[in-house]
Amino acid sequence: MNHVLHRLHPALHRLTWAAALAATLCAPAVHADTGKLLLTSGVSSIDGAAGGGLTPWAVIGSGATEGELGVSAFATRAHTQDYGLNVVGVAVGIHDRVELSLAQQDFNTGITGTGLGLPGLHLKQTIVGAKWRVAGDAVLDSDTLMPQIAVGFAHKSLDSSGLDGTLNALGAKRSGTDVYVSATKLFLAQGILLNATLRATKANQNGLLGFGATLGGADNRLKLQPEFSVAYLLRKDLAVGAEYRSMSNRLQRAGQAAGLRDGLQSSDWKDVFIAWTPNKHSSLTLAYVDLGRIVPATTSNRKQTGVYLSAQLSF
Repeated sequence: MNHVLHRLHPALHRLTWAAALAATLCAPAVHADTGKLLLTSGVSSIDGAAGGGLTPWAVIGSGATEGELGVSAFATRAHTQDYGLNVVGVAVGIHDRVELSLAQQDFNTGITGTGLGLPGLHLKQTIVGAKWRVAGDAVLDSDTLMPQIAVGFAHKSLDSSGLDGTLNALGAKRSGTDVYVSATKLFLAQGILLNATLRATKANQNGLLGFGATLGGADNRLKLQPEFSVAYLLRKDLAVGAEYRSMSNRLQRAGQAAGLRDGLQSSDWKDVFIAWTPNKHSSLTLAYVDLGRIVPATTSNRKQTGVYLSAQLSF
């Protein structure tokens, strides 16, 4: 845990700077004194949208309610046996109806990059997202069966790196857009939140290995990937839960055509988390993550499990 906190420390500095800048830019219009109940706007996902750590929910980020603007900023660090991921981002909530988000991911392949002749390879991805609540209100409809529903997109751009030649050989592009619909149902009296998201995507490993593939006749079409979350409120400022996010496995066939057998096989992602909101302006999320096999050709087929830690500030 100390190792994870140490690696997260520089990201926390960037988080504080980004949040302060966003709050300054929006100051004339930000009136959110956080009328929302604690934890009902979720935390920040690795793609920047409000929800769980791995998947977006239909909720709108920040504490802003109707007629208000709010800003949130976050820093996340995930560490598995072979890989590390740092993410920082900012989101703006507009009238509890629209959310705009920006996130920067830095995926460190560590020693596994040696197998590609690229030790310590960093894969960096920028994600621009937007979400629109189209129906329902998670809190006001908590005593009915009506969920809050939102549609959104995340446009992802992978920076040029030493992996470009490999992606080109696989027929994978370096940018793509995910489109999704989320339904979030809050049972307030019982302290239970359920979420289901359906994502249309070409992303390989969330885009960190490019988008789509054509080598060996790999399926290059958009695929629908389901994602699920459940959370239980232990008290008003503390929740536990779990997430499941299915992953496209299109690179497996392309890898077989490249002579790698199942060396590019991917697995579904899962986590078990605890989220704590000590006050209306901050939250911390700690999770055990299971990302399955990521490029098993370079990791001796090891499963990637580890720790996920995220800090968020909201204004």
